[in-house]
Amino acid sequence: MNLRDKAPILICVDLQKGFSDEKYWGGGRNNKDAEVICSVIIKEWRDIGLDIIHIRHSSKDPKSKLHKNNEGFMFNPIATPLVNETVITKSVNSAFIGTNLKELIDSKGRNTLVIIGLTTDHCVSTTARMAGNYGYETYIVSDATATFDKVGADGEHFNSDLIHATALASLNIEFASVLNSQHLLKIL
Repeated sequence: MNLRDKAPILICVDLQKGFSDEKYWGGGRNNKDAEVICSVIIKEWRDIGLDIIHIRHSSKDPKSKLHKNNEGFMFNPIATPLVNETVITKSVNSAFIGTNLKELIDSKGRNTLVIIGLTTDHCVSTTARMAGNYGYETYIVSDATATFDKVGADGEHFNSDLIHATALASLNIEFASVLNSQHLLKIL
């Protein structure tokens, strides 16, 4: 399969400085190289000349690391959009809710999306689920996503590797095809 023939759009979700504060998000982050891997994928997309859409989260909570008045709202320096690349700001988990993302994708006549970014079980997952439900051929790059430890409703601690793996397993086949960056770059 040659993915390039489908002119896939790269959706970069929440690659923002605020996620560098591991403790704030629950600690125990997995895949600490996710942003580096994202930057490699972004560079490849740019070199090929394919479309990139950058999504950033704007929390309504002024205390949030992702509030527009906090430095964490800024893009991670290794994943900063170029001036000619589209930036969409959202305030909920899905990049499709309250934004023009679907209209933008449809106006380009595209049906294939590749999703990278943060966090696996929140905004990446929610965006991928909606993309799948809208009928887009969706791919998630497993090593270009990451998450943090979580505490369950009963106080049980779940480590980030488990959260990451189960989030990807829940998405695979049902909503998207999960692949790693090496496989993605090979089929691109």
